[in-house]
Amino acid sequence: MKNLIAKFFPKTELRSVYKEDTTGKEKRRLRFFRPNYKFVRNDGVSEINVADLNVRIKDNHILKDINLTIPDKKITCILGPSGCGKTTLLRTLNRLIDSVEGVKITGQILVNGEDIISSGPEITRLRRNMGLISQRPTPLPMSIFDNIAYGCRIHGIRNRRKLRLIVKYYLEAAGLWDEVKDRLRTPAVRLSIGQQQRLCLARSLAVEPQFILADEATSALDPISSKTIEELFVKLKENYSIVMVTHTLRQAYRIADNVVFMYLGEIIEAGPADQVFNHPQHELTKKYLSGAFS
Repeated sequence: MKNLIAKFFPKTELRSVYKEDTTGKEKRRLRFFRPNYKFVRNDGVSEINVADLNVRIKDNHILKDINLTIPDKKITCILGPSGCGKTTLLRTLNRLIDSVEGVKITGQILVNGEDIISSGPEITRLRRNMGLISQRPTPLPMSIFDNIAYGCRIHGIRNRRKLRLIVKYYLEAAGLWDEVKDRLRTPAVRLSIGQQQRLCLARSLAVEPQFILADEATSALDPISSKTIEELFVKLKENYSIVMVTHTLRQAYRIADNVVFMYLGEIIEAGPADQVFNHPQHELTKKYLSGAFS
């Protein structure tokens, strides 16, 4: 297998997919490889900086003076009661908010130094750089294999052997390969909800984003599937910055490195998880964490 990968992936595109163990057997690591030169990304720090961000939809002021830094290769959990603007913030980071009628955005969102609000970045490139996992899984109406290969084909990868390697690699990264390897050509909608969510994660990873945006990614899942997704996120933060909206405080306690608490469209408190959970500074944060409201 190692020789097969070397044949179809030039050295400049391949990054430590395998390592040899003491018995000489090849052992896969959860490390990304570059499936095409179009996807080669900056290996430096990946960071999002938000400054004075305001989002209005018609007469409603949804996000108010948001200032925030999303740190590199950490899990940032965004907390807050329903309707406080968490999902709107997430959809603004990858410009999906643009499709909402009457939306007006002011302020700055710097993604690796590029202002994605004022500079008008190429939207396809921006969204490829930010994988989105929705509240409910959204498999495409095609086979399991084609769900993973779809984005790669859009970006110019046509070689069948190459696509097979990509599909296998990212299904393994999402912990799904062993469950679906014998039915890759069956419709993805036949998978369980938990499997569909992991399929969507693999589909996002296949185009090599720098950031993973997860909007209540486990709220529709059973406890076992939720735990599987959480464990995957903890592993994936070695290579990706993860921004996760969640209503579940216990989940944030388990996996968050950084916490943002929002209320009525404003950021009330943000910082390292230990600081926010154990030494909250704002009275609203203390009440939320104590369960006074949710």
